[in-house]
Amino acid sequence: MKTIVLTGGGTAGHVTPHLALLPRLIEAGYAVHYIGTYQGMERGLMEPQAGVIYHAIQSGKLRRYFDWKNLSDPFRVVAGFFQAFGALGKIKPDIVFSKGGFVAVPVVMAAWMRRIPVLAHESDLSPGLANRISAKFSKQVATAFPECANALGEKGVYAGLPIRASLFEGDRQKGLALAGFAGKKPVLLVMGGSQGAKAVNEALRAALPQVLPRMNVLHLCGKGHLDEALADTPGYYQTEFLSDELPHALAAADYILSRAGATAICEFLALKKPMLLIPLPLGSSRGDQIENAKSLAARGLAQVLPQEQMTPENLSQALTQLMENADELKKALEDAPQADGSEAIFNMIQNMTN
Repeated sequence: MKTIVLTGGGTAGHVTPHLALLPRLIEAGYAVHYIGTYQGMERGLMEPQAGVIYHAIQSGKLRRYFDWKNLSDPFRVVAGFFQAFGALGKIKPDIVFSKGGFVAVPVVMAAWMRRIPVLAHESDLSPGLANRISAKFSKQVATAFPECANALGEKGVYAGLPIRASLFEGDRQKGLALAGFAGKKPVLLVMGGSQGAKAVNEALRAALPQVLPRMNVLHLCGKGHLDEALADTPGYYQTEFLSDELPHALAAADYILSRAGATAICEFLALKKPMLLIPLPLGSSRGDQIENAKSLAARGLAQVLPQEQMTPENLSQALTQLMENADELKKALEDAPQADGSEAIFNMIQNMTN
């Protein structure tokens, strides 16, 4: 029996690709271990999974700006390295698959020290700091964007992103029923990531009088962002988030309005959904979402509205343009390379353990 260690955390985007690969790994007979943090969301997502043994380690964030935690976090990273080194010595895996995030850095370094091959994966167009460090200790780095593979040189392999099979199993009628829609108008699904998107929420809600005559809106607004004043608005359904019902909401969606997180947009690409992207601005991120959105726009796969330019009026206009360009976008999406990298990355894991 082969053994694999999965690692990564900090955001759902660093964990859901592992969930996508998990059924293939278990079916192929792998013993699956996961190394994550004590309190991170990766623990809540991975520890309950059947067939997964979870190991918790210390982790610190590597910041490129001043923060008092910069004084203590290096010690957490060092502690995490020794914990990971010990765990890998007991597990004796054939391979480590890393999805990034700062918890992955000590695990990848410890694997390198123990001469365990590492396959890393980068979802964004340009690698983040954690993956730039991890790449030095990895045998290969699979990427979701061809530009990223080129930037990583000989280690970079464009492979797509592992996407959960359940997302392809949604039922449109169940999605319409969930929102109470009759199906007579096209449906706009609005997603702002796991924490919601306050600026998008506010602009969309202000634009509803212009938007709702043309489409129904299914709004995933994020925890704590429900607007009770809009609870009974015809054609508008809001919920903080969806889990098991998300595939049905995606099946019901004719259009998507979203941030430009890599995992989400790769899922929309795989599902061939015309999308309007509003990436996080530079002040709120390292600019990865802006790069992701520009890449899709340049390939004719999405429309983009910068948050700095967003008002209720031009958001409404951009959604009208999305409807008008839907056929052209759908054709480009159909012609695009397969965004689901589950099979390609599973094959890379197999090749590295043979």
